[in-house]
Amino acid sequence: MSSAAQSLPIEISSLCKAYGPVKALDDVSLNIAAGEFLTLLGPSGSGKTTLLMALAGFMRPDGGSIRFGDREMIATPPHKRGLGMVFQSYALFPFMTVAENVAYPLKIRGVSKSDQKTRAERALDTVQLGGYGDRRINQLSGGQRQRVALARAMVFEPQIILMDEPLSALDKKLREHMQIELKALHQKLDATVVYVTHDQREALTMSDRIAVVNHGRIEQVETPERLYRQPHSFFVADFIGESISLPVKVANDTAQLNGRVLKSDLPIAHGSGGHRLVIRPELLEVTSGAVPETANDLSGRVNDIIYQGDSVLVMVQHDSAGQINVRVPANRAGQTGLPSKGEQIGLALHPEDTIIVPEHVS
Repeated sequence: MSSAAQSLPIEISSLCKAYGPVKALDDVSLNIAAGEFLTLLGPSGSGKTTLLMALAGFMRPDGGSIRFGDREMIATPPHKRGLGMVFQSYALFPFMTVAENVAYPLKIRGVSKSDQKTRAERALDTVQLGGYGDRRINQLSGGQRQRVALARAMVFEPQIILMDEPLSALDKKLREHMQIELKALHQKLDATVVYVTHDQREALTMSDRIAVVNHGRIEQVETPERLYRQPHSFFVADFIGESISLPVKVANDTAQLNGRVLKSDLPIAHGSGGHRLVIRPELLEVTSGAVPETANDLSGRVNDIIYQGDSVLVMVQHDSAGQINVRVPANRAGQTGLPSKGEQIGLALHPEDTIIVPEHVS
């Protein structure tokens, strides 16, 4: 599906919004490239939806700037921003057919009926719902309704599409399937997409970049891989992916765990509060003998072993650091065998996987 106009960049500068003493947006600045798929990720109440509503024009910020391309949008009403919107609730009209729902944005823009029909059919084909135009909304599954909402958002070929947790109402299997479809669909469209979710796996799967939002501020903006492997704060590390954290002492860019210097190839981010070692369970290596001198030694005794389908969780008690979890892929566990409960095992954390972060960003 080609676009009549090229996608636009978005520039957000010093955006603020307060509800009484609560700062929903606290001096937020963010640049989104034209054609980028950027996800706003954070827990409930973090400010991500408030930021999206500010972009949509449904909420007027107390201060700051929002620019679409070279146009300032703060005072522009929602219906004049030219945005495609996809909501969590779908917001489809039950008294209209699928085709009428999809064509509605064209109808209110005065597009001819014949052009409405052609463009609605093309949009439905794009979301793999060709031939569904005459159906009623109540005849569709949840996944099909979400596709109709997507088709309606893209039918007038907007330069920017905003999505507010559009997959959260779907079951896990369908949600994961739709994530892949949405990612593929974005590659066909010439549109900038801003997507809101609290699901970190969804964000990692779909995004070009992720902006992690916490208490009305953006803690870090990065590609999924760099965000996962090089978080800048404990909040980001803890929110993105499975992890265990242990307090460490940092001085002169060197970290110590229980008096032993940690080997790390990653830069130690600076901030306020103490520092923590973040351990990704799947990056720990169970060694058959002694831990290599090049790695950090986190060896301990096996407390428990839990089979979880695609992987096995081995819970290890370290002498001084406490419990450390190791995640072993089920196929590898079958090939090499698992340790026994109560057995002493070697655990190696390699320098390239040794993540040390501050409690809070500066």
